[in-house]
Amino acid sequence: MSQIKILPLGGVRENGKSIYVIEVGDEIFIMDCGLKYPEDEQLGIDMVIPDFTYLIENKERIAGVFLSHGHADAIGALPYLLEKIDVPVFGTELTIELAKLNVKNYPNTKEYNDFHVINELTEIEFANAVISFFRTTHTIPESVGMAVKTEEGTIVYTGDFKFDQSASESYQTDFARLAEIGKEGVLTLLSDSTNAESNAIVASENETADEIYETLRYWDGRIIVASVASNIQRIQQILNAAHKTFRQVVLTGKDIEQIVKTAMRLGKLEMPSDDLIITEKEMKKKNPDEILILETGRMGEPLKSLQKMSSRRHRSVNITDGDLVYITTTPSSAMETMMAKTEDMVYRAGGTVKTISDNIHVSGHANQNDLKLMINLMKPTYLVPIQGEYRVLSAHAELAYEVGIPYKNILITGRGDILELEKGRLRMTGSVDANNVLIDGLGVGDVGNIVLRDRKLLSDDGIFIVAVTISRRQKKIISSPRITSRGFVYVKASNNLIAESTDIVEKVVLANLDKQEFDWGILKQEIRDDLSKYLYEQTKRKPVILPVIMEASQKKK
Repeated sequence: MSQIKILPLGGVRENGKSIYVIEVGDEIFIMDCGLKYPEDEQLGIDMVIPDFTYLIENKERIAGVFLSHGHADAIGALPYLLEKIDVPVFGTELTIELAKLNVKNYPNTKEYNDFHVINELTEIEFANAVISFFRTTHTIPESVGMAVKTEEGTIVYTGDFKFDQSASESYQTDFARLAEIGKEGVLTLLSDSTNAESNAIVASENETADEIYETLRYWDGRIIVASVASNIQRIQQILNAAHKTFRQVVLTGKDIEQIVKTAMRLGKLEMPSDDLIITEKEMKKKNPDEILILETGRMGEPLKSLQKMSSRRHRSVNITDGDLVYITTTPSSAMETMMAKTEDMVYRAGGTVKTISDNIHVSGHANQNDLKLMINLMKPTYLVPIQGEYRVLSAHAELAYEVGIPYKNILITGRGDILELEKGRLRMTGSVDANNVLIDGLGVGDVGNIVLRDRKLLSDDGIFIVAVTISRRQKKIISSPRITSRGFVYVKASNNLIAESTDIVEKVVLANLDKQEFDWGILKQEIRDDLSKYLYEQTKRKPVILPVIMEASQKKK
């Protein structure tokens, strides 16, 4: 009997950052390795990746990383894992090419090249399990789910999926294969829960393509379309609509150029005409009604780029009167505030906003009926809802109960929870560390809660810097305190506040110089305490107070 464990190191009770560990005997299989974008309070953070501590500690047991598709929430953290652990990576042709771009763009993994291309017919035999794949429908070609066949039954990971009966060949779900897996017997189903609260009918991709075309065809001025760079299906629809409406397309952003070239090279993206794509320089010679600008933003996040365009901070495009901004991405609930702010900024700049969700419901994830159908096809003994915040995991659990899975066999997990098969039952037996690791520039994990707290304080109330030079030997102040403020008060307009603060600092410094035992740390802390109390009384604000104490050098006789 093989020992079986399932550990979600990310992708549960949060949006994005998918990574699920399946252990069979002494082998570890990693399903996806994604990132998520920072929340508003994570000031200055570029991205958030999983904590790989458990995997690093058990790296000798890892058989491979298996990628379901090429979006950042599934492959974005791969370079940071491969920097620590040298393991093979498996995925479909397009997924592997996009993963290679990710890995080679990161300085520490440029030389990595242990990639393996699979398809829906591939079966890989390991010592304790056989891994096979099945085609699914998502917003990027060649998405797959995985089936890990063990002595105890099969563990199925769906990846991101939905069901669309009219999907084109590269996006079609293999329903026969799903039914076959279900008939063989599924022990546990790890299933996408992102859209579990919605019973709205998701528009087919044919309907979505028609909606995009109808939106573009009647606009007379310039059009700026916002999309996620890795949503290949949406990019194809936009290119087709631009061609039909006699517009030429300008790609803004390095990400979209790399992805489009890769998808075209593999035949996953078709260019309707040879002269469809033009450069930013060529754009300036065209009339506004001949242009469509495709903006995907940095790392595939277009809303921030739209804000830069609205405030005239974008490197090449500014929104002006008569522009249509067409947002073809459906933001998560966590991004709704940012979406509203972006729309407001576009209107202030003179543009008009339309979104693809104005008239149709668009999603790359399964709605309630799709989730029920997946459960009925798989017929799992246990369901583990994954991918989404707690409320959608809970909604998925209720759907599973409706189709016959008892509550005791539905396991809602948190990051790091260990599910283990013991005496024929899957149950929670413990947990491992699975904290968020924050990426800021080239720093990996060097920004923690304390740094974020300081950034929050600085953004709220600013900084108050006090510099003073002393002589411990003479027990006096050599140079009077100099005060600098940023983001707190305007120094020149706050003479009384600055003068009183200077007096407080002088009193604290002189009192400490008179002590028999002088301590730098105590001096700085007392300056912070006394200034903080005074400044709060006067302003009801708490700036970060930074004392800079310098000692005058003693001349040698």
